[in-house]
Amino acid sequence: MPDRGGGPTGPRMRAGRPSRRVRTLLMTLGVLAVLGMAFTMFAGFWTDWLWYRSVHYSSVFTTTLWTKIGLFFVFGLLMAVAVGVNIWLAHRLRPPLSAMSMEQQSLDRYRMGIAPYKKWLLLAVTALVGLIAGASAAGQWRTWLMWVNGVPFHQKDPQFHLDVSFYAFDLPWFRFLLGFGFAAAVLCLIAAALTHYLYGGLRVTSPGARATAAATGHLSVLLGIFVALKAVAYWLDRYGLAVKSSDFKATDNWTGLRYVDANAYLPAKTILFCIAVICALLFFATLWRRTWQLPVIGFGLMVLSAILIGGLYPAIVQKFQVQPNEQAKEAPYVQKNLKATREAYDIDDTQVTEYPGKSTMQDRTKLRDDANDAASIRIVDPNIVSPTFQVLQQMKNYYGFPTNLDVDRYPAKDGKNGEDQDTVLGLRELNLSGIPKNNWINDHFRYTHGFGVVAAKGTEANPNGEPVFTEYDLPSRGDLGAYQQRVYYGEKTTTYSIVGGPQKEIDYSDNNGEKTTSYRGGSGVSLDNPVNRAAYAVAFNEPQMLYSGAIGKGSRILYNRTPKERVEAVAPWLTIDGDAYPAVVNHRIQWIVDAYTTTNGYPYASRTTLGDTTADSLTATNNSRAVVAQQNQVNYIRNSVKATVDAYTGDVKLYEWDTKDPVLKTWMKAFPGTVKPKNAISPDLLDHLRYPQDLFKVQRELLTRYHVTDAQTFLTGSEVWQVPDDPTNKSGNAVPPYYLSMKMPDQTKQAFSLSTTFTPNGRYNLSAFMSVDAEAGSSEYGKIRLLKLPTSTTVDGPKQVQSQFNSEQDIAAAIKLLKGGDSDIEYGNLLTVPLDGGLLYVEPVYVRGGGLKYPLLRKVLVTYEGRTAFENTLEGALDKVFGTKSSATRPPDTGTTNPPDTGNPTVKQALQDAQKAFDAGQRALKDGPDWGAYATAQKDLKDALKRAEDAQSKAGGTGGKNGG
Repeated sequence: MPDRGGGPTGPRMRAGRPSRRVRTLLMTLGVLAVLGMAFTMFAGFWTDWLWYRSVHYSSVFTTTLWTKIGLFFVFGLLMAVAVGVNIWLAHRLRPPLSAMSMEQQSLDRYRMGIAPYKKWLLLAVTALVGLIAGASAAGQWRTWLMWVNGVPFHQKDPQFHLDVSFYAFDLPWFRFLLGFGFAAAVLCLIAAALTHYLYGGLRVTSPGARATAAATGHLSVLLGIFVALKAVAYWLDRYGLAVKSSDFKATDNWTGLRYVDANAYLPAKTILFCIAVICALLFFATLWRRTWQLPVIGFGLMVLSAILIGGLYPAIVQKFQVQPNEQAKEAPYVQKNLKATREAYDIDDTQVTEYPGKSTMQDRTKLRDDANDAASIRIVDPNIVSPTFQVLQQMKNYYGFPTNLDVDRYPAKDGKNGEDQDTVLGLRELNLSGIPKNNWINDHFRYTHGFGVVAAKGTEANPNGEPVFTEYDLPSRGDLGAYQQRVYYGEKTTTYSIVGGPQKEIDYSDNNGEKTTSYRGGSGVSLDNPVNRAAYAVAFNEPQMLYSGAIGKGSRILYNRTPKERVEAVAPWLTIDGDAYPAVVNHRIQWIVDAYTTTNGYPYASRTTLGDTTADSLTATNNSRAVVAQQNQVNYIRNSVKATVDAYTGDVKLYEWDTKDPVLKTWMKAFPGTVKPKNAISPDLLDHLRYPQDLFKVQRELLTRYHVTDAQTFLTGSEVWQVPDDPTNKSGNAVPPYYLSMKMPDQTKQAFSLSTTFTPNGRYNLSAFMSVDAEAGSSEYGKIRLLKLPTSTTVDGPKQVQSQFNSEQDIAAAIKLLKGGDSDIEYGNLLTVPLDGGLLYVEPVYVRGGGLKYPLLRKVLVTYEGRTAFENTLEGALDKVFGTKSSATRPPDTGTTNPPDTGNPTVKQALQDAQKAFDAGQRALKDGPDWGAYATAQKDLKDALKRAEDAQSKAGGTGGKNGG
């Protein structure tokens, strides 16, 4: 034994025991490590709190936090107490260990080993299970808040006649409680059994009784509780049938009861509930009978009944009752599913109209005029012209535009009585990859924001094929007037910036050089406090924040800067649309974000997966357009909230949009004051709100099957449609819906709309055209119109139209010429417009040529009633298809193709020269096209018109009235 006294320490002792200095160092390092971990955890919590406070949504943070903490402690404590009490009880009920068998002798070593640490071991086990259970319960904060704040739907399910709120809000919470109860029962049973075994209450190999009376009673009660919970599960399963998904050939993700559910599973669950109750009582009876015989028999009966009644009997019903006469048996349940699904996805008021698909009008002149009235056909494709915006309006490499631009409405400033026109626009956002030199100061202090809106007419292009810009240059100027142009928050702004301090920011550059600014928007979190700086240095892993001289008085950190991030953070109970879009509202750039409330608990309504349903050819190439929470399976959705994010200040505002949505009302009770009332939406903002794309895509996917209202037709599958693939590219993904100002057959004027087409399942001809009124200020906003084409005749669908374009010999030859050299052809959006019983298709064709490689509009494809045109302008293509000019552009009928006699020979000659120059320009476009000759002709045309104008003005100045 070593000497434990205070004598001299030999070399071996010095080698085996660290010195006081080393021990002190190790203890210090340990304390620092603990403090470091603690501060790291604190930094995450503290920065989250500071951010929520900076956006004025601290109540969301506190409500969520306290709910999680409450659930963690309540359910963690319940689980810990349940397991601890059962371990303690099993230990207390241990038998005397006088007669030791070989089995008990081998266990004695373990008993002796843990004897000094029994209390600590009990605390450790209960703490561990409590932590796990608490963490699991904290994740159910949404379920708890929906249950405790749930409001009624005032709609009842057709089977049990319970309010839908029971399935949406109550049933999920009951299922959680049941799952928690099962987990607690199993853990208590395992812990008690192990304790009884360790202390001799249970024996495996010893002779005599396998369990003491105390152990038998204890474990029987726990088994009785487990079986009683199983009885509750059987009872809840009855209601769960109304929201159960199953495979059914009529549709994917079928939800609700079918014949076999109502006539086999439902009575089976009721019978199994009764058997489970009896079985649980038999287990409890062992407290008096002290025998396992009856409970084991009862449990065996329950298992056998579950197999026979719960499994075999429904299979027999399905095989011998349903399958021989499936149509008749399933029809009543399909009818319930049809009704519920159409209500849940808000498609029950869809207006279905028979549409001939062929025009009977003989007057080609009227048809040509009607084409102008049918739609403001957008030939500038927002999904193609971003590179053109980039080249012509980027101005600096550190600015950039999104891959897909947006379509909005703004008043026309060109004499059209202030009518709104479809406008393609994008923000000139910050592009860090274009900064001349990337370093920490440049990336986070100097280059902090974008600048200005760039907008162009959607229905026009200039002679060079470029967009006709209505807002342009840097700083931006044009039709939008004065507004705050700095863009600190945007879709491309994915990194943090530190602003407002001693370091000046680059604002923009003009002919006078570089301009600087300092942020005064008031958003972000102040870094004046050293604790805040340290917390953000840890949270962002940027130690330079602690000592950088670029951070000083007034410095603020901006982060979570994309509109989708900000809205999702302040309203984590919403599902966010994949396409936030900017608008100039009240002299400020506002990002408008559509948000949805959803549930998967709407009885009988079929489910859909948002990520799959909202995918199309655009989301396949642009992940930023994907809906948030992609894999959410839902069977109820409403666009209940319109949100805005100020591009300068980052202010987030949530507005109630659907005032009847019970899910939104529930969340508004849970988070009071976070959502503003609908009447708080300003008229200027209302002008730019629109029907959201993702909701439209969900609805169109459902309408491929649920456009029918008859169960028999639904079951046959003869009327199943599909969303066609995008014919303008080879992605193989669905064609995206398009915003367009158009007029449906029952409308008297154009309305900003969102539209799409359908084809029969597995075929290419058109089966229907769908449009929704997308203009928020319209009295018919959200009205879905469906034009159903006859099945007896075929009307070309998008893929057939595209194929027709490509197979026309003249068009193919022209396209081949356009592809000459190093040029590429890019097809724009294929727009479909109902017109006098037929369907007009319009598709812009872009050419990417030369070293710049940005798309320019060169041709427009138009087809109607089998007639196809491929011309330089939309007007020219429409004129060719209908064989006549529009009355708005048709010259007066003078009986001759020569210019009218003006009485002034100079003017007459100038007009003749102008006509010749115009004809020469048209020939140049057709021959080649020869752009050099076209440019010369355009110059001659301009000169001739100028001579005519000068001569006319001179005559008017000297000749009085006659000169006019």
